[in-house]
Amino acid sequence: MPEAPHWKFQKIIKPMFDLPKEHLLLRGRVLTCDGEERIEDGIVELQDGKIIAVSTASDFGTRQSDAYQTGGTILPGLFNSHAHLAWDGIHDLAHQSIYDAPEISAYKSAGNMLLSLRAGITTVRDLGMHNTNLFAKQAVEQGIFPGPRVLACGAAIVQTGGHTYWACREASGADEMRRAVREQVRGGADLIKIMASHDLNEFTDEELAAVIDETHRNGLPITAHATFNSVIKRVAEFGVDCIEHGGDMTDETIELIARKNIPIVTTFAPLVMQSQPELARKYNVPEWKIEERQRAVASGVRFAGLVKAAQAGITIGFGTDSGSPVVQHDVVAPEMAFMIKLGVKKDAYDALRSATSVAAKINRLDTKLGYLKPGYLADVIVVDGQPDHYIEDIAKVKMTFVGGRRMV
Repeated sequence: MPEAPHWKFQKIIKPMFDLPKEHLLLRGRVLTCDGEERIEDGIVELQDGKIIAVSTASDFGTRQSDAYQTGGTILPGLFNSHAHLAWDGIHDLAHQSIYDAPEISAYKSAGNMLLSLRAGITTVRDLGMHNTNLFAKQAVEQGIFPGPRVLACGAAIVQTGGHTYWACREASGADEMRRAVREQVRGGADLIKIMASHDLNEFTDEELAAVIDETHRNGLPITAHATFNSVIKRVAEFGVDCIEHGGDMTDETIELIARKNIPIVTTFAPLVMQSQPELARKYNVPEWKIEERQRAVASGVRFAGLVKAAQAGITIGFGTDSGSPVVQHDVVAPEMAFMIKLGVKKDAYDALRSATSVAAKINRLDTKLGYLKPGYLADVIVVDGQPDHYIEDIAKVKMTFVGGRRMV
C-alpha cells in the first residue's frame, strides 16, 4: 500500500465530535439488502460500532421489550457513489471552482455532509472539485466534523485544457500523468478519477495507459468520466475499473464491459431535476436547457445504451452528481425513481440495493458495508414507510447511524 497521508501521523488526543457508539435494538421492518430478503417484524442490534444481530423480533425472546420501536423500515446506510461535496447544487460549477475561497469550499463541504446524513447517505464517493475532498475526509476521520464516510479521489485528472479543467489537476504527457496520480495518492486518495471525454475523447494513448498503470501500481481503482460509445469502449479496453455517467453504447461495447465486469455509476438527477420548470427556474436554469432536459427525459432515447447495459447484466450503481445545479446533496428519491422508470433497475428494492449492497461492491467495501449482517459496520438508517415498495419513502429519513454513532 502507498505511504499514508501526512495527517495520519498527527496525534489526536480527543475528537472534537466524540459521539458515542450506541448499544441499541432497533425494531421495525428490516431490509438487509441481501437479495430480496425482508423481515416484516425484525430487530437489528448495534453494539461497539457494529451490527451484532439481525433477526425476527421473536428470535430475541424477552429482549424484545428492550427494543426501540422505530415504526418504520430499517436498512443499510446509503452510498452516493458520484458526488461533489464542495459544489453547492445551486451556483454555476465553473464560477464556484474558480472563485470560491478554500474556506468557502470547506464550509460548503461541511454543509453538504450534513445534508447527506439527513438524506440517509452514510458514504460519499467524492469525485472532485480541486482536492477539497481530501480535507473533508480528514475532517471526518479526525473527528473535526461529523459527516459520512468519504471516499475521495483528490483532484480529478484531466489533460491540459480538458473537460472541467478549472476544477481538476491538469497534466500533459505520460510522466506528468504519473506525477498527478502520485500527488493524489500522497494526499490520501481512495481512488483516482480521470476526465476521459467531453465532446471528444481526451488523453493520448500514452497518457491514458500511464494514468491507469500508475493508479493500479499504487493499489487503487480508477474511474473515468465517459459519456459516449467511443470513449466508453476506449477506457474499458485500456483497463479502467468503473465508468461514470455512461451513455450510448454499441452491442460490441456492452459485451466488452460485461466481459470485463466493469460497473457503471449512472447520474440521471441533473437531467431529471433540471427538467422541472418551476424548480429549475429557481436556480436560473435557462429556458432552452429546461426544454432540452424535458425532451431527453420524455423520450428516453439518450439512455437506451444504459438500459441495454443493465439488461445485459452490467452492474449499475447509484450516483446523483450532487453539487450540479438543481441537485443538492439530499436528492435521492428522484434519481432512484428515474432508474426504475427507465428500466435500469427492475423495482424499488433493486434501486435501493444500487445504493447499498451493489454500491459497496463497486467501492470494494462489501465485506463490511452495504448489508445488514452480523459483523458489518453499523451504518444503518431508519425511514418512515416502505421504500422497497414506494421509492418516494426513501426521502423520509428518521435516523442515521454511522459506525453505530447516531448522526440524525
